[in-house]
Amino acid sequence: MTKEQWVTDLAQSVNPANIKLDESLQQYTMTKLGGKADVFVLVETEDEAATVIRYANMNNIPLLMLGNGSNMVVRDGGHRGIVVTFSLLDEIHINGDHVYAQSGALIKDVSKLAATASLTGFEFACGIPGSIGGAMAMNAGAYGGEIKDIIISSKVLTREGDILILSKEELELGYRQSIIAKKGYYVLSSEFQLAKGVQEEIDAKIADFTFQRESKQPLEYPSAGSVFKRPPGHFAGKLIQDSGLQGKGVGDAEVSTKHAGFIVNKGNATATDYIATIDMVQRVVKEKFGIDLETEVKIVGDDL
Repeated sequence: MTKEQWVTDLAQSVNPANIKLDESLQQYTMTKLGGKADVFVLVETEDEAATVIRYANMNNIPLLMLGNGSNMVVRDGGHRGIVVTFSLLDEIHINGDHVYAQSGALIKDVSKLAATASLTGFEFACGIPGSIGGAMAMNAGAYGGEIKDIIISSKVLTREGDILILSKEELELGYRQSIIAKKGYYVLSSEFQLAKGVQEEIDAKIADFTFQRESKQPLEYPSAGSVFKRPPGHFAGKLIQDSGLQGKGVGDAEVSTKHAGFIVNKGNATATDYIATIDMVQRVVKEKFGIDLETEVKIVGDDL
């Protein structure tokens, strides 16, 4: 079956205007890297999402879920299969101290909307650039807070396109991990439990976190965010800094001089450059400290 046939088949159930052939993925990733997807699908409803996932599964077509592209590096060969994004599934509702958000809603937008309703507990996410779906999959966290602290449940699709409602316990949320990532589930929506707070204290906390992020992170360049997980008993950024790697890299990919935990695209980096820089950092840190740095970012796609 050809990719042109995939487009024809999917157009029977998905808005044809949202199905693109040989679409460059650079515009959909925070690193501005990556090759083309054979077929790119932007779904508008949960039913469309289920349809695309079932179709790919039934026809053994490799399927890649692309959220906000903030924690992902797509190789230069792109993706030989279907790339689907839920970015239009972005509704956010507040009911009392509960917050409901669809998968495509940006986590920082959910955090800020909760703050305007004087709800506390979500301030930690005010600067995280990812979507709710991605945040759920990796149990996103910052400044001492994590998704697992506030989650009630998530509605997900299995690879077969079946819908499951998973409780906090069933989500198995740990440090940058979840049952969602382990099983390859696709998040449709999530519900969070917050608490009524003091508006001035919420605003002050968000202002502080925003200042810390803007002053310490290299937001002036495209990047995948924090590249490595925190090794037990250490900080990845400190190990990289102490290895003398800041300002070094391959091609236009460079270990940030502002925050060693970030690798930035200085302008014309390729995904191959970026991944080679990751490999270099891992090798040098291992040589100097005997510590294996595990990537937090997800590296996907095909080589050229």
